[in-house]
Amino acid sequence: MQANDSSNKVVYWGTGRRKAAIARVRLVPGQGEVIVNGKPGEIYFNRIANYIQSLKAPLETLGLEGEYNILVNAHGGGLTGQADAVKLGVARALCQLSPENRQPLKAEGYLTRDPRAKERKKYGLHKARKAPQYSKR
Repeated sequence: MQANDSSNKVVYWGTGRRKAAIARVRLVPGQGEVIVNGKPGEIYFNRIANYIQSLKAPLETLGLEGEYNILVNAHGGGLTGQADAVKLGVARALCQLSPENRQPLKAEGYLTRDPRAKERKKYGLHKARKAPQYSKR
């Protein structure tokens, strides 16, 4: 969804999900800063470079690294799930920016939601698949 914020800048929205994490992503023209829940991305993701690099990957694919600020509202799950949710949200927002962006992002797999989630626990088992120890006698 495209919208104008209070300073009349064009804002592109994208929502990403991964496991239990949900990220609402806004792309705003800027210097390439990442703000997650009001904190700089490096601090929020505990300076784990892999997470920061992962969520900027769709921008790097299109060559737009320093042109947009990424503003994120993320909740649920852990840091890995949130980072992947942000990556999907950024990719979806870039598709709204220009329809031509869809093809390279799809080819890299950034527009595919990862369907893996925690499997539910079944009765009679310790965990989803872990059975009690078998005793012959």
